Amino acid sequence: MCFLLNVVLSARSLHVDSPPHKPSLTTSYVHGTSTFPLLPLTVGQSLDNTVQRWPDLHGQASAGLPAGWHPENLCTVSARCVDKVAAGLLALGLKRGDQLGVWEHNIYEWILFQFASAKAGIILVSLGAVYAFKMTFAAVQCKAVVCPTHFKTQKFCEMLREICPEIDLTPAGMVKSSRVPDLRMVIVTDSRQPGMLHVEDVMQAGESRHHKELMDLQSKLSFDDPINIQFTSVAFSIVLAVWKLIVGIYFHQPQVRVCVPVPMYHCFGSVLGGMSMHNALSLTAMYFYSRCNIVYGTPTMFTDLLSQPELHKYDLSSIEAGIMGGSSCPPEIVRKLRTDMNMKEIMVSGTTENSPITFLGFPQDNEELKINTVGCIMSHTEAKVVDPTTGEIVPLGTSGELMIRGSCVMHGYWADPEKTGEVISQDRWYRTGDTASLNSLGYCRIEGRIKDMIIRGGENIYPAEIEQFLYTHPKVQELEVVGVKDERLGEQVCACIRLKEGHISSTEEIRAFCKGQISHFKIPHYVIFVDSYPLTVSGKIKKNILKQDMEKKLGL
Repeated sequence: MCFLLNVVLSARSLHVDSPPHKPSLTTSYVHGTSTFPLLPLTVGQSLDNTVQRWPDLHGQASAGLPAGWHPENLCTVSARCVDKVAAGLLALGLKRGDQLGVWEHNIYEWILFQFASAKAGIILVSLGAVYAFKMTFAAVQCKAVVCPTHFKTQKFCEMLREICPEIDLTPAGMVKSSRVPDLRMVIVTDSRQPGMLHVEDVMQAGESRHHKELMDLQSKLSFDDPINIQFTSVAFSIVLAVWKLIVGIYFHQPQVRVCVPVPMYHCFGSVLGGMSMHNALSLTAMYFYSRCNIVYGTPTMFTDLLSQPELHKYDLSSIEAGIMGGSSCPPEIVRKLRTDMNMKEIMVSGTTENSPITFLGFPQDNEELKINTVGCIMSHTEAKVVDPTTGEIVPLGTSGELMIRGSCVMHGYWADPEKTGEVISQDRWYRTGDTASLNSLGYCRIEGRIKDMIIRGGENIYPAEIEQFLYTHPKVQELEVVGVKDERLGEQVCACIRLKEGHISSTEEIRAFCKGQISHFKIPHYVIFVDSYPLTVSGKIKKNILKQDMEKKLGL
């Protein structure tokens, strides 16, 4: 009996310290194992360990560094600043479990408060899009907000005064408002404002007793404590205080340069960017691409990069890899990134609710795995593909809903147990909503989103399949496929295509290109040529809005 049990377990577990070469899975379930254990460390402890190990390591560089600061030994400098800010927050009355909102673009202070709040046991709330600020701010209980006075055309402090006019009527750090009863202070990162604190005030607030309080607190904090509230397109999620230095693990070296154009207030930026800053140099402008080893981005960001007419003028020889997330990416775009931007490796797949990585590719993977899968199961993570109706595991290679279990899975949606129960089962399996399949090596192929599936006359159509094919058309720059209303069939396929500059096309040309190459019922019934798509602030295409726009345009 013990022997049989071991055989079953070995067939389901997969050692992923190196690329698996021998097919071992026999069903659509895999458990990634490793000789490296999960480290029971908090973010603060991990930061301290990093500084001790690499005291001279460059930390983070961006356009927002304070005047006179230089990257040299910034890791050590930043760690000292983290302690000063953390002690300052405690001195100003914030305590373990309180919420601190960061409403910023990608600048140094974002990283500073990210680590400082974690070290003080304070939950950081990632406040993002200006247009949704009032809604998101009302959904949480921020005791403090960190923001600039303004950025480009966005006037942050003015918006806060509209929500909370009492800011101008009370001493800094002592706000009292019936409209936002939890808010006590606003901390600005640039010019000083009436009724608001400045970052320097926070750094100077901590006395020796507050630094001692901070030191004592480190032994009481747990790696299971929530430290971050992320806003997703579904609801509000609490990301676990468990994180991994993905970049360092991947390259097996401490010092790589990473371009992080994705927003820090999203899980992609904050975990794979911010949490990796102390073993990676983050650069945020096109000018710096020639100095970077890794470039982060969404498929839309990478598509826009590839369309830049002056891309060939940059020396991209230092680029080794890209990390892509936010939505699935057609293989044709991946191929172009490898040829046009020198990205030999492109690693993808995860969700905010999974903090965010669950599958990761290896540099040694063959062409087929690199182009057509999102990588191999991560260590200490389980995945299974199930029938969405019955919940039963499907045969190996069969499509179904992808589910994930492990330390990466979030605690839940903030103050919403009902929504949490819809996506996380009692045995802690997270329903991703992705249609996927597993192969015998433990690699995953994402085929689309269940909610995006088009049902045309009883036929199930996944937009990603049509998109991947149409990306091979020489005139297509970018496209999205959505289902639009149809009286007889329920839905029809609609392709929304952005053409390459200087090219023209027609519905007839696109349909003729598809004929005989894909199933007849998958050939787009409607072809609409567009100049742009409705996007989230992180660069993801809003398919639901696009669908509504197309139905309105078509008069459906």
